[in-house]
Amino acid sequence: MTATIDPTMTSISTPDPSPAAVLGRLRATFDSGRTRPIEWRKEQLRGLDRLLVESEAELLEALRLDLGKPSLEGFITDIAFVRAEIADTLRHLDRWLAPTRAKVPVKQQPGTARIHRDPLGAVLIIGPWNYPIQLVLAPLVGAIAGGNTAVVKPSEVAEHSSRALARLVPRYLDPDAFAIVEGGVEETTALLHERWDHIFYTGNGTVGRVVMAAAARHLTPVTLELGGKSPVIVDRSANLDVAARRIAWGKFLNAGQTCIAPDYVLVDRTVEAPLLARMADAVRSFYGPDPAASPDYGRIVNQRHFDRLSALADGDGAGEAVFGGTRDASMRYYAPTALRGTDPSAPIMQEEIFGPILPTIAVDDLDASIDYVNAHDKPLALYVFAEDAAASTRVVEATSSGGVCVNATLFHITVPGLPFGGVGESGMGAYHGRASFETFTHRKSVLTRPTKLDPSVAYPPYTGIKGKLLRKLL
Repeated sequence: MTATIDPTMTSISTPDPSPAAVLGRLRATFDSGRTRPIEWRKEQLRGLDRLLVESEAELLEALRLDLGKPSLEGFITDIAFVRAEIADTLRHLDRWLAPTRAKVPVKQQPGTARIHRDPLGAVLIIGPWNYPIQLVLAPLVGAIAGGNTAVVKPSEVAEHSSRALARLVPRYLDPDAFAIVEGGVEETTALLHERWDHIFYTGNGTVGRVVMAAAARHLTPVTLELGGKSPVIVDRSANLDVAARRIAWGKFLNAGQTCIAPDYVLVDRTVEAPLLARMADAVRSFYGPDPAASPDYGRIVNQRHFDRLSALADGDGAGEAVFGGTRDASMRYYAPTALRGTDPSAPIMQEEIFGPILPTIAVDDLDASIDYVNAHDKPLALYVFAEDAAASTRVVEATSSGGVCVNATLFHITVPGLPFGGVGESGMGAYHGRASFETFTHRKSVLTRPTKLDPSVAYPPYTGIKGKLLRKLL
């Protein structure tokens, strides 16, 4: 926050940083009407875009320090991704804001009906550590487009990215409308104590429940972008060369620390061995014989998560490593790893892995894969590889998940016209593209009736012929 000098005092003072004070400042801005004009919204979106362009080097360095993220990977997944969201929003915002007409039934004529998009007010965005730039700024695009003010709470785990956002955002966005609040559990708890007009949370289900419980105290609507175990189903008809490359790429991007990363593979046992052999080849072609030396492979975010991953891989029933398995705690390096012979009841199959370890389970046929998926929590993403169109169609229609990619991984989130969100344990609500705008606005119904005609039949007393007429009309 910018320091201000009180002329009656000799010391420099700063605005009260408490959540209540920050929220009060943002509410005053919203109540003033400043955020409603479309040109103000566009100006803020352009400012956010300039932040990403002019501060690209600083943000990429923060990502490297937090996650060991390769520069090009950081550019693609965090910088370019958010810039694409901004560009799509600027391209369509006029049309999204235009009132839409609704048909008025003949029995209720004369009159006109329209749907207006109203901003919600002051919103709270709580982000995770795995994509610490993308996953706070992409929702912020929707909040800005909707005409809201917003507090952004980055993850303290990605401390360098959090610090960079705290420095940069006030330089490029209206500081009376948008604020970055840093900190850990204590600060997040204090923020959740306040009454917001919407809370957008990305993270795990445990904290998601805390967020939802806090929101319930004020009947605040929430968007929960959670995670879960996103499966890959590999049918016997799959193009194994392509499947191996695309599964390996989606799994080992960001060292597996992606909420929609392939979490495990259900593979037809007739193609299990060749699929794993091709995946090993794909990993070598991506990262060379020693991924630890590759400039394109990331690191585990901290020691706690490194230890968690090691415990899962070493746990009973995890299976044997087909490739990878090496690790170095001093570097937080965990090699791209695939496991074979994983027991479905093993600890590694009971929680989201969120790291570069990929268990595989051989199944007898496509029905067995579908049955396995349907017996567990609904995933955030599901991937199916099959050249047989009937097989992929059956998976899409017989399973429930937040989203599906056929013969690909991750790429569905890059299509602005596809809402991104979970179902059941993997979350509620959606965003990206127009869905972000809709998340942060209210569909307000407006009916206008003329006053020239005001027939008395509409009013009591409803006796005699008046009552009979109304029964026929309605």
